[in-house]
Amino acid sequence: MRILALESSCDETAAAVVEDGRKVLSSVVASQVEEHKLYGGVVPEIASRRHCEAVVGVTQKALDDAQITLKDIDAIGVTYAPGLIGALLVGVNFAKGLSMSSGKPLIPVHHLRSHIAANYITFQNLEPPFLCLVVSGGHSHIIEVKGYTDLKIIGRTRDDAAGEAFDKAARAMGMPYPGGVEMDKKAEYGNENAFKLPHPTIDGAPYDFSFSGLKTSVINLIHNADQKGQKLDVNDLAASFRKAVVDCLVKNFIKAAEDTNSKKLVIAGGVSANSLLRRRLEKECENRGWEFYRPELKLCGDNAAMVGSQAYYEFLSGNTAGLDLNACAQMPVDKNLQKIC
Repeated sequence: MRILALESSCDETAAAVVEDGRKVLSSVVASQVEEHKLYGGVVPEIASRRHCEAVVGVTQKALDDAQITLKDIDAIGVTYAPGLIGALLVGVNFAKGLSMSSGKPLIPVHHLRSHIAANYITFQNLEPPFLCLVVSGGHSHIIEVKGYTDLKIIGRTRDDAAGEAFDKAARAMGMPYPGGVEMDKKAEYGNENAFKLPHPTIDGAPYDFSFSGLKTSVINLIHNADQKGQKLDVNDLAASFRKAVVDCLVKNFIKAAEDTNSKKLVIAGGVSANSLLRRRLEKECENRGWEFYRPELKLCGDNAAMVGSQAYYEFLSGNTAGLDLNACAQMPVDKNLQKIC
């Protein structure tokens, strides 16, 4: 089954053709990062406009790269939640137009489910059940993946997401957007024990995260140093902050795995590209004899190949939509996708 997939939840316009949920025939991404760098973050209105400009060309290139036409497609998958509402609407409405004109089924796909599905492309033998840590700019979840479309949230952030904390702390350190990527690079050259930073926990919720206090702590540290005319070593501060965030992620994830007797661990989302997080979890799993899966670096960020992968399993589960499909800015990953916003 060949699925044409579309992704426009944030600042990447992407299209891909995926066969049977595992084989990527083409994957095209038009990034807006350089433009949003001017503003230190994503500007929703600009993102929506750029999606409108790019979606036709990106889709056509995905079909051309796969050496097929729309007639050879069996279904159309699209990210419809969660994300920037204006950006999502561009992809959703374009997908509905393609579905209506071609008569192909329309498959609504949850963005976080797609990030998890990136691992199905990287690892052809990976199948549920497993425990997944989804970490990105807007989300930090520990999810029990019981089946391809049967998921249960057992842990989540109470405030900032890990990626958001990385980006905001990096901006305070003077790094360009996207800050999390730049911080990871600088941290490789720093002393992670140079600064003592808090490791927030949630009473009564051992799998939940809180990064707001940690982010505020490092920002205050920077401001206090500025007021005193002191110069902080950016590499050391980046390394210390990265370690604090990763400590929290790894600690809660491993505890959740132990408590649920999960021996197959998966990570997904933009922050799953973080080099320290990958090394730490690989070591933790190796020491315990557990399986550990992480997506290829090129599949960690937003792309349409992962949407096409998850769309295949949504289709098999009967999750299709009509032309009344709407975009949703927020939606739990374990919600029944057959219910339209």
